[in-house]
Order: sequence, then structure tokens, then C-alpha cells
Amino acid sequence: MEKRIDLNLLEIALALYEERSVGKVAVRLGMSQPAVSSALARLRAALGDPLFVRTPRGMDPTPRTEMLVGPAREVLLRVERDLLSGTEFIPATSTATFTFALSDVGEMVFLPKILERMRHVTPAASVRSVSPPPNDLRYGLETGAIDLAVGYFPDLAKGNFYQQRLFTHHFTCLLRADHPIAGKKLTEEQFLSLQHVSVRAEGRSQELLERYFESKKIRRDIVLFTPHFMSLPMIIASSDLVATVPHAIGMYCSKALTNIKMMAVPSTFDLPRIVLKQHWHRKFHNDSRNQWLRKLMSDLFSQESDEWKAKGGGER
Repeated sequence: MEKRIDLNLLEIALALYEERSVGKVAVRLGMSQPAVSSALARLRAALGDPLFVRTPRGMDPTPRTEMLVGPAREVLLRVERDLLSGTEFIPATSTATFTFALSDVGEMVFLPKILERMRHVTPAASVRSVSPPPNDLRYGLETGAIDLAVGYFPDLAKGNFYQQRLFTHHFTCLLRADHPIAGKKLTEEQFLSLQHVSVRAEGRSQELLERYFESKKIRRDIVLFTPHFMSLPMIIASSDLVATVPHAIGMYCSKALTNIKMMAVPSTFDLPRIVLKQHWHRKFHNDSRNQWLRKLMSDLFSQESDEWKAKGGGER
């Protein structure tokens, strides 16, 4: 009949070999003395040897125990290294595809730096960006089909998800550069006198803006609703309209066409900030690949290193 050894018994035997006392082993392993004695009895029966003999010096090992100590230590170390610690992730040789859930604004803010860094540290890997609906996002993170959700994802604030704050963004206003309203900051009167573009993109950040205006009962004259940010430069540059957008979009649009400028929102508006975070499922909290990826993101993105900070005419 095949014999099977409980690895917990080996741990107790090694502790007894080092301590020479059942009482000391019980304290060391957080067990009762009867439990240690019972474990020793089971191991003696399994191996057909006394293993330890009581002497005036304590519990002395038998020759069989002396022979077992080395192999037992090796087995327990291998279990701890290979099973409990998990498989080490090696970026330099990885051919993995790293999948990020990003909005279109998120792609603009995060992807360039991610791709640049990965070209150096994971040259054989690839990156995939997805923008699933909330239920699919949660499922993708849970199954590992999506590694990280990066940006503003309020639906991931509860349940089995961890999150880490990276940095915050604020809103700014876009107008054509030769707009009759000059200066670096709009007044509330000027803001409300203008006709507006309202962007209802897939990203959730615009929800913050719209909820703020609704809660304060601030009514804008909205003449255009659009789900896209990328058409804003052409629309704003050829009209007297104003759009209120995350300042990363403002910076991008103001650089895309010369006839676009940023102006700060009225100081009387206490617009919410957009807190950008990375999110992951608790199943992958101790996964070496996911840990490595999260560390890469936190190294790349912080409030201090944010290259999308508005300067001059977009700053609040």
C-alpha cells in the first residue's frame, strides 16, 4: 500500500529536531502539546521508526531522523518557493499580451508611455486596449482577460476589486483662438452666455461634469451633443461654441490646431476633479505578472510625473 506523508508532519519533525522539546515546538508553531505529540505519533507510524527518543538532554533524534532532515528541508523549501510564492514573472522573455481597459481619453493619456516603457522591458510582449461595458469589464478583470482598468471607473469601487490612485485631472474650456472672449479664464457670465458642445463619450469622466451642473441647476445653452472628443478641434475652431473637457483633451486639441485655445472654467464653479486610478481583481492581487504590471504603472504615472498637467490658460 502506497504511503503518503503529510507535509505538515515534516514541518513538526523539523521543528522538533531543532528545538528538542515538544513544549517549545508547540509554542513555535502555535499548537497544543497534545497536538504535537499526536502528529509525532502519526509520523512514527508512517515511517516505522521512533524518530525521537526522550533523554535527559531532551528529544534526541534517531539515525533515521538524521537521514531525513536534509531531504525534508529540501521538500518544504521547494513547496514554499514553487507553490506558495507562485511562478516568477520574467518581463524580458515574456510574450504575453497585456490588456488594459481604457477610455479614448485614457488611451491618449496612458498608452504612449506604456508602449514606450514596454518596448524596452518586455520587447516580445504586446498591448491591447479595450473599452467594454461595465458588466463585461468586471467579468474581464475577474477572469484575467483584462489585466488592469486604468482611468475613471466608479463601478469598480466596491466588491472584489483593489484600486490605486495615480493622479487627478480637472476640467478646462475650449474655444477658438480668435474668439471674441479673450483672456485666460472665463467668468460665469461669459460661460453661460455661450453656446455649448456637450460630449457624452463612453468614458465616465463627463458624467461628473454633467451631474455637477444638474445638482447646481446650472443651465447651459447646448446646441450640439456628440459621443466623440476627436472631432472637437474642427468643431471648435470653426465656430463660437465652447466645450468643457478634461484638461488632457484640452491640451491635445489646443496643439492639434492653431486656432484652438484653452480657458479656465469660471472660478465660481467648484467642478469635481477626475481621480484616475488603476483597478484589478482580488484574484490577481498576489499574481507576479499583475504585481509587476501594477508596479510599472505606478512608476510611470503619478501626480508629479503627469505630463498632461495644464499650464497657463487651462489651470484652475
